[in-house]
Amino acid sequence: MKFDRKNYKDDLLLELYKYILKPRMIEEKMLVLLRQGRISKWFAGIGQEAIAVGSTLALEPDDYILPLHRNLGVFTSRGIPLERLFAQFQGKNLGFTKGRDRSFHFGSNEHHIVGMISHLGPQLSVGSGIALANLLNNDKKVTIAFSGDGGTSEGEFHEALNVAAVWNLPVIFMIENNGYGLSTPVNEQYKCAWLKDKGIGYGMEAIQIDGNNLLEVYNTIRHYANDLRQNPRPILVEALTFRMRGHEEASGTKYVPKHLFEAWGKKDPVANYETYLKRQGILNDHIIQDIRAAIKQEIDGGLEIAYNEPLPEASVAIEETDLFAPYDFTPTPPQSTSRSSRRFVDAISDGLKQSMEKYPNSVVMGQDVAEYGGVFKITEGFVDHFGKARVRNTPLCESAIVGVGLGLSVKKYKAIVEMQFADFVTCGFNQIVNNLAKIHYRWGQNADVVVRMPTGAGVGAGPFHSQSNEAWFFHTPGLKIVYPSSPYDAKGLLTAAIEEPNPIMYFEHKALYRSITEDIPDDYYTLPIGKARVVQEGEDISFITYGMGVHWAKQIAAELFPNNPETVEILDLRTLLPWDKEAVEATVKKTGKVIVAHEDNITGGIGAEIAAWIAEHCFKYLDAPVMREGSLDTPVPFSSTLEQIYLPKERIKEKMTTLLNF
Repeated sequence: MKFDRKNYKDDLLLELYKYILKPRMIEEKMLVLLRQGRISKWFAGIGQEAIAVGSTLALEPDDYILPLHRNLGVFTSRGIPLERLFAQFQGKNLGFTKGRDRSFHFGSNEHHIVGMISHLGPQLSVGSGIALANLLNNDKKVTIAFSGDGGTSEGEFHEALNVAAVWNLPVIFMIENNGYGLSTPVNEQYKCAWLKDKGIGYGMEAIQIDGNNLLEVYNTIRHYANDLRQNPRPILVEALTFRMRGHEEASGTKYVPKHLFEAWGKKDPVANYETYLKRQGILNDHIIQDIRAAIKQEIDGGLEIAYNEPLPEASVAIEETDLFAPYDFTPTPPQSTSRSSRRFVDAISDGLKQSMEKYPNSVVMGQDVAEYGGVFKITEGFVDHFGKARVRNTPLCESAIVGVGLGLSVKKYKAIVEMQFADFVTCGFNQIVNNLAKIHYRWGQNADVVVRMPTGAGVGAGPFHSQSNEAWFFHTPGLKIVYPSSPYDAKGLLTAAIEEPNPIMYFEHKALYRSITEDIPDDYYTLPIGKARVVQEGEDISFITYGMGVHWAKQIAAELFPNNPETVEILDLRTLLPWDKEAVEATVKKTGKVIVAHEDNITGGIGAEIAAWIAEHCFKYLDAPVMREGSLDTPVPFSSTLEQIYLPKERIKEKMTTLLNF
């Protein structure tokens, strides 16, 4: 192994040695603790330390890094106190996740590290988002996002690199090619000769380095990081290395040919660098002994503190509270009495525009949202008003754009992501349910992201442009779901959603866009998320619904009871997560008869949860069984005649009559 010390002084070379030795010694200790049952799992990075250590030390301390399983050297090189690191491994409160996640599944903004999730690929898009924030701020920062060779097969790898290339983001994508994705060798992972060859397809520079050569890693990343600060663009780096232990300890290494261990053992990054420094006269056995003793003392001291830490106290209140970033909502009333007649679509556009004016740190992203104004023209004219830096057309990559939104949030931006149709959110599902929803609960990082979702049937758009998929997210703790039914609510709830620093799925029924009109304030105003609204007072039946269901309820009540509209009380939930239990209980007490209805498929819909809750908590107020209705349990059909029987409007009318006569 050849080392090029450039013009580095002896002190720097010695510091690099201390930094690469520390994770090796910690790893060796962790393997002992694993056998003793003091930690539950370990992903060893022995043999790969040079990549993490060299990359981290080549950056500025406030450049963000997004590491993976085998990057202990990132955390130690950023100076994370060992007692906190060890407490994290043991699931203690002193760790970074309060016992809610393990090993390196955490981040620390203090140390400019964003922790991984098990799905690996999503980290790359979050890295692109942090790099976008750096670009918008013009703050000359660089981001490194790590991937293993196996992770390059995921769709998120393609999406993240493509977005970074199109937008010229200052991010280094570091692939640690250690030869195996768990047990699958690289020849079963990709067909190109080397992973660096993938960079060509994205129009980005791509290089390959010896990932076991500490100075080569340090020199390369230092060079490109300095270059990217002045000339922002993405770089793909393939670092060749080898995993000397199993993917995690339980999986073993029997699937790896022995000759590979022999060959790569000779390329050990710690031993080779140590030998080099001895030849340079920088190290000797006495100095090595002193360094090892100091590191051992630090490890032992950290472990003692971590051992003495109690396990987290189990508290339902704390667990539920930590789902979301703290936020005290204060309603903002309009500043004047000026009002205008606005369609549903106009109200959303107004709310979005006024929010962007209020929050200069907000960015709108989505397919065709810039000059074209979005397929529903909600952002029409926004580019002229805010510029293309803040109103960004995206490639067709829903997952990456949600991840970019999270990366922006790490840097204190507000991200508004438009799904062209709610149906397309499936392509970004992982980022939403596993990253946005869980990140604050896991390590306290909020996800200030609003995902706008044009939804709903009744417009003859067929099975892939008509779905009501709010129930997919209703089952995901850590998300909020807003679903307005009127222009007034649409504007006030959107502004509130953008104002709040938590992830919110905001549903907009397409059939309402241009079919309903209401006089609403011209000024910016907000409405409380989590509060239902009685849109029609009634005495005999409670109709609990949201979105298009509110309009069906009005129409059906007018048809069935033209001379007695106060027969039906209509409760518009407006927010589905969290839903307003107090308002539901109040209307049930008032009428004693309840129908819960929505446009979504009936099985597993939100109405089922609300009906079950009423049966459990409000049974004593009921004068009849709780009834519910929804769309057929089929995909949404295209033909209008089929769509009408799919939708529940006529079945709701029958149920309402049955309920009244019960």
